Amino acid sequence: MSSFLHQRPIQNPFSNAYPVSPRSSSTSQRPISIFSPTGLIILLSLMVILGVFVPWSGMPVATFSNSKKASSSLSKWRDYTLAEAASFVAKNGTLIVCAVSQPYLPFLNNWLISITRQKHQEKVLVIAEDYATLYKVNEKWPGHAVLVPPAIDSQTAHKFGSQGFFNFTSRRPQHLLKILELGYNVMYNDVDMVWLRDPFPYLEGNHDVYFTDDMAAWIVVVKRMERMERRLNLVLNLIVAPLPQTLGCYILEILLPLLLYRKVASCYFSLVDQVKALNHSHDLPPPGKKGRTYICSCMIFLRPKDGAKLVMKKWIEELQAQPWSKAKKANDQPAFNWALNKTAGLVDLYLLPQAAFPTGGLYFKNQTWVQQTKGMHVIIHNNYIIGFEKKIKRFQDYGLWLVDDHALDSPLGRL
Repeated sequence: MSSFLHQRPIQNPFSNAYPVSPRSSSTSQRPISIFSPTGLIILLSLMVILGVFVPWSGMPVATFSNSKKASSSLSKWRDYTLAEAASFVAKNGTLIVCAVSQPYLPFLNNWLISITRQKHQEKVLVIAEDYATLYKVNEKWPGHAVLVPPAIDSQTAHKFGSQGFFNFTSRRPQHLLKILELGYNVMYNDVDMVWLRDPFPYLEGNHDVYFTDDMAAWIVVVKRMERMERRLNLVLNLIVAPLPQTLGCYILEILLPLLLYRKVASCYFSLVDQVKALNHSHDLPPPGKKGRTYICSCMIFLRPKDGAKLVMKKWIEELQAQPWSKAKKANDQPAFNWALNKTAGLVDLYLLPQAAFPTGGLYFKNQTWVQQTKGMHVIIHNNYIIGFEKKIKRFQDYGLWLVDDHALDSPLGRL
């Protein structure tokens, strides 16, 4: 084969097969057949050139093009403002807002499925607290996520009681105030909630701020029981201290359970009192022993009125006055309650019905009440429990974890 190549020059396949000046060889006057040895070699050479050099020469261009496109998309969402996002998402002047960091994405999807069933998903604006969440949501659902700088550390923001969690939740009134100043009604939800019915018909009247009571009856009872036990122990120890040890122990073993039994009965009636009547008042409840109410900061509806803006500004002030510390692991809820209590005479407030918007401490702990109010529940809050796995397990036990079987119902699909 090699001697053949040296003895016989190869005709240029792109030149004229019949040149004006005739060759001395008679074979050069004929076109090269594709089935001839020379034709096959030329074809093979062309295939090698196309197969090897063209992909390599094209790869940097394609890679650069894709990289440029991805970079442009990321830059677009990084520069996306709250005003732009609100304008794009709002329907009839109303937004449904949540604040989410990356670890909460499964809960976001679960919450969105329940909202989609009530046909309000197009109003949802996700305030992403980290860039991973911003890019993921907008990749799946363009325009429905925005990040208000600075981004936070998503790995610490989900640990209840941590400084990261405080930093995460304390930004809430700032986001809501900005939305109010843009002129929108806004409903805020934590994403560990599930909608069973449409909540908007329950927003009666034209009040400034709507909210739910987070005081769970069973929590009241448990705390009272703990205080009673400590006090009884203290008193009985003082009584039996002068007595012989055997007699003192006997008295403690007999008297303490008997006294606690009487207190349990008293607490039972307190429990009944803590469950609100179906036609309960919609006024701000009276303050507790700490001088403030126990309103939930996780489900709020605000109208763009001066009263709502005043509450948000006061909430921000209270958070600044009560920063997080290792000794006092604060969260945003006490500050929200102080803000409500200190502005109550200046703002039109509305307490939503307990039967429709129960706290997790009531819904998941008092099955008698759940049966008595069956069909009235609107939004269920999975609070009074700490930990992702525990929250998911509880939702699963009550048939409220929708992601596993209905992920495609979410605007985000499967994550």
